[in-house]
Amino acid sequence: MLPETLVFAIAMLITGAILFLLIYFVIILSDLECDYLNAQQCCSKLNFWVVPKLSAHCFLAFVLLLNGSWILFIANAPMVVWLLYDLIKVPTGNLGIYDPAEIHNRGMVKRHLRDTMIGLGFYMIIFFVYLYCMIIAMLKGDPIRRHEEEDIITEF
Repeated sequence: MLPETLVFAIAMLITGAILFLLIYFVIILSDLECDYLNAQQCCSKLNFWVVPKLSAHCFLAFVLLLNGSWILFIANAPMVVWLLYDLIKVPTGNLGIYDPAEIHNRGMVKRHLRDTMIGLGFYMIIFFVYLYCMIIAMLKGDPIRRHEEEDIITEF
């Protein structure tokens, strides 16, 4: 079992990386919406990062489970299920979650932007939860050692 401070530092690092990745997703999707990128370029760039995002979040959930942080694991489980569902529901014949042939049909760009913004909100909130948990883990116990009065030098 890892120390709590290390677990929450890893969680913040992974969550921060996913936040930057989702900001990249928003930039790429908005470039597609404004026709700065064609659909093939956009979808190949986005599909490349789908599996690393899922694997990073699954690794994070696994570390939280091993550490015994059940509440945080349960808070992360819906996002893992949602990412797995997105990956599993890709129709056969599509190149991935982001398919260049279908991205402009039926408002898929808006749907993908909406899903990315929901993910950004979730990861932003959970980042600050991990930050709070890390601060609490660092302050556990008595870091100043107030109970050892003879070691404190009060005169100079």
